Amino acid sequence: MNTPAPRFNLFRRSEFETVPAGTIIFSAGDAGNCMFAVRAGEVELLVGDHVVEVVTEDGIFGEMAIIDREPRTATARARTACELVRIDEPRFNFLVQETPLFALHVLRLLAHRLRRANDLTLS
Repeated sequence: MNTPAPRFNLFRRSEFETVPAGTIIFSAGDAGNCMFAVRAGEVELLVGDHVVEVVTEDGIFGEMAIIDREPRTATARARTACELVRIDEPRFNFLVQETPLFALHVLRLLAHRLRRANDLTLS
């Protein structure tokens, strides 16, 4: 499952970062204080050396760290050149207040990723 989010005003008036292909955006174990939305390009999520998901345009990643304030559980690497929007906690809270469906989208994404991780563990 790709992780596209309905366009919850993530990209309007947003500054974005251009990230070259191959760049490590964050590594497993890093402290996390933000999540990201992909405006363009593809980002690989890796656990160890295994790609567990590819996040494409309109997708989000890094959401666990902003919710539980724990270290990152995966590594995110730009598969292609990307444009990313950084979403820190104040912006996340604003998005949740202004668009409650954004919170539901994030929760569904977390549930999907947890179920997939469980399936991989049980296999």
